[in-house]
Amino acid sequence: MANKMPVIELVPLGLLLCLPVVCTSLDNKCWRLSDFNSPVLEREGDIIIGGLFPLHYIAPEPEYTYSELPQYQECSGFDFRAFRWVQTMVFAIEEINNISSLLPGVTLGYRILDSCDFVHTSLRSTLALVNGTSGQTQAAGSASAKCLSTAPVSAVIGLASSSPTRAVAHTLGPFGIPLISYFATCTCLTDKTEYPSFLRTVPSDVFQVQGLVQMVSYFGWHWVGTVGTDDDYSNYGIQAFTEQLRQLGGCIDFHHTIPKAASRAQIHAIVNSLEASSARVIIAFATEGQLLELLTEVARRNLTRRQWIASEAWVTAKLLTVPELHPVLAGTVGFAFRGTTIPGLAEFLLRVRPSPSAESVFTNMFWEELFGCRLDYEDDGDSELPLCTGSEDLMDTESSYTDVTPVRISYNVYKAVYAIAHALHQLLQCGSEGRGFDDKVCNTALKFSPWQLLRYLKEVNFINQLNEKVNFDENGEPVPLYDIINWQTSGGGAIGFQIVGTFDGSAPQGEQLKIDEKSIQWAGGHVKVPVSLCTPPCPPGTRQATRPGQPICCFDCLPCAEGEFSNISGATECIKCPQYYWPNKERVACVAGMEEFLSYHEIMGVILIFLSLLGVAVATVITVIFFLFRSTPIVKANNSEISFLLLLSLKLCFLCSLVFVGRPSPWTCRARQAAFGISFVLCISCILVKTIVVLLAFRSTMPGSSSLKLFGPPQQRAFICFCTTGQVILCACWLALAPPYPYKNTSYQGGRIVLECKDVWPLGFYLVLGYIGLLSCMCFALAFLGRKLPDTFNEAKLITFSMLIFFAVWVSFIPAYNSSPGKYTVAVEIFAILASTFGLLFCIFGPKCYVILLRPDLNTKKGMTGKTSK
Repeated sequence: MANKMPVIELVPLGLLLCLPVVCTSLDNKCWRLSDFNSPVLEREGDIIIGGLFPLHYIAPEPEYTYSELPQYQECSGFDFRAFRWVQTMVFAIEEINNISSLLPGVTLGYRILDSCDFVHTSLRSTLALVNGTSGQTQAAGSASAKCLSTAPVSAVIGLASSSPTRAVAHTLGPFGIPLISYFATCTCLTDKTEYPSFLRTVPSDVFQVQGLVQMVSYFGWHWVGTVGTDDDYSNYGIQAFTEQLRQLGGCIDFHHTIPKAASRAQIHAIVNSLEASSARVIIAFATEGQLLELLTEVARRNLTRRQWIASEAWVTAKLLTVPELHPVLAGTVGFAFRGTTIPGLAEFLLRVRPSPSAESVFTNMFWEELFGCRLDYEDDGDSELPLCTGSEDLMDTESSYTDVTPVRISYNVYKAVYAIAHALHQLLQCGSEGRGFDDKVCNTALKFSPWQLLRYLKEVNFINQLNEKVNFDENGEPVPLYDIINWQTSGGGAIGFQIVGTFDGSAPQGEQLKIDEKSIQWAGGHVKVPVSLCTPPCPPGTRQATRPGQPICCFDCLPCAEGEFSNISGATECIKCPQYYWPNKERVACVAGMEEFLSYHEIMGVILIFLSLLGVAVATVITVIFFLFRSTPIVKANNSEISFLLLLSLKLCFLCSLVFVGRPSPWTCRARQAAFGISFVLCISCILVKTIVVLLAFRSTMPGSSSLKLFGPPQQRAFICFCTTGQVILCACWLALAPPYPYKNTSYQGGRIVLECKDVWPLGFYLVLGYIGLLSCMCFALAFLGRKLPDTFNEAKLITFSMLIFFAVWVSFIPAYNSSPGKYTVAVEIFAILASTFGLLFCIFGPKCYVILLRPDLNTKKGMTGKTSK
């Protein structure tokens, strides 16, 4: 009795993943306790390859009561493209079975289930695959099984979406069962530590994202929106796209996630946001089934001025090419996997016919959905569809199922089947030499496990019938090749998929993206590239200033600062002009600055030169007058030798101002201050001597005074030389140690370059000026003391007045000199030189010339002493 009790055991690999198996010791047979009874397309063979395809894209939410076994729930929304993928897998397996050079003596079989494109339905189908049929379960416990693999399926081809693929890869990975995806592109699946048995014949999203970012930057779309779904494919793709776009200075205006089983209110909220946004380019990471309801609402509101950018998941989806969506989606641009035409596939697809056999369950679904009729051997009495007539012909239809020029996802399925076949060919030592039996067939006595097949799959490397190399890198990835597809309307109003460029992720940077821009039809029928910007690019001459709290793509345009320019649109920073250059009025280019200095040719320079020469002429005339009347008392009384020397120094003072006019040069910069300082010291020394002489002359009239004899002409000349030598030494040291030099001063506004003499040691100039001031103060003090001496022509009075004018000029000179800009600094100094020199000339010699020329009656000894008769 005990022997007849059912015993629960763990049985081979696949059975570990699902329901327990019941075994009895009487008949040595095992069977599963239950099955989901999922529809399946299968064919027996020596090696079985599993397939998971999203034949439906709407799955019901699972209902678990935990009081009874869960029942199979049918999915809805039949996908014609997915059925083409299924038939492509069948076609490839039958083609391999008919090729004698590949897996000779071995027949491949298949077992294909519907994943419904959801995680829970995909896992259910996966477990049904790896546990096998009841017959396979019995064979697992039988020593006479003919299967070459120790597992019900040796490898699985699937799935389409990334989230279900991750769940299945997590499940199969620990058991080493190879999973080759034809459409799951999520970057997350690259991690081999988490998904060790996962490979794919479709490029990772990391390359698609790179291409999308390059395309968006190529067309200048820096302000875009993104739409996705709540799954790994969308989340990872949009996250990577956002990060890379921001690195290139782009911004995301909005991101909306379409919820699973979205309500009308949620769809309306998303469309409201799209309508209100200023972004005119929308990147959509989703499948066509997930986008259909959203795009239908967009079309209903006639939002046609949006440029849609499609990911590879829906860029060639016929489901979205219905006439209602043409105004919205015409002009769509996106990335698609490299497509091709598979010989014989079109004819194979057209041979599909419905039948009452269990293996035709998917074909029957497809037939009823395509022709809108009901097959008479399908048990669906509640259906209101008419019965199929039997005259339906696939040749008379147009759908994504029959569209095979070119195929893209189907080609990925085709490559996956052949990759498994070539790996099995190597694993089973097909065609190997020295095996001791028929070399033309495979070693069918060799049993293998899925993990052994996985090792050979990773190393597979062959050229297929279409002359394309098929292999996987260390991450199980293929070569990333894409076509850039543009949705273009034909003359008949239908939408076609036109290739307008390519993207090769393996090419060097800068050579990956190639676009034929002229062949693109844009959204809304426009011929120009759509503009999608938060703020138009700033024109040349301005720079971008980011608005606080807003993305960097939203900015204000500010004019370039003084001395800076920008010659391109959208400049983020202005460029400083090179030295001695200045921006033009528009600040879009730099022009050579206008050199400015006190020139001989400008009016101010001419006037100052004229005044200087006039002063020399007047001093010369006075010299001539004094020379002609040198024997008269007024000339003799004023020490004619000192007077002539004073007139000479005044001429030098007038002439030294000429050195200040003209373009500064090294010698003029050194000569101007030295000539000015020495000339004025010589002049003031002469006046100081005259003042001393006047004072000593009146003291000498007193009894016993010999002071005038002690300060005779030799002493006077020596005193003048001594005072002048001090200034000469000071100027020589200044010019030897820190001489002024020509300097281009660009600190002034308006593009002016002021040519001036720069003082390396400004204190030197003020020491020279201070020495002149010291002598002038001494002269003024002595003259002031002698202003009341008894003489009709008391020269001390004249000297006092001339010194007052001299002080007034030079005291006002210092603030005016420091505050005058550019060449006017030089003009102020020249004016001070001329004004003080004219003041000395006229105050000292004017009254004497008046007496000599107009009052000769006073030019006598009596007139000089004030004793003339009335």
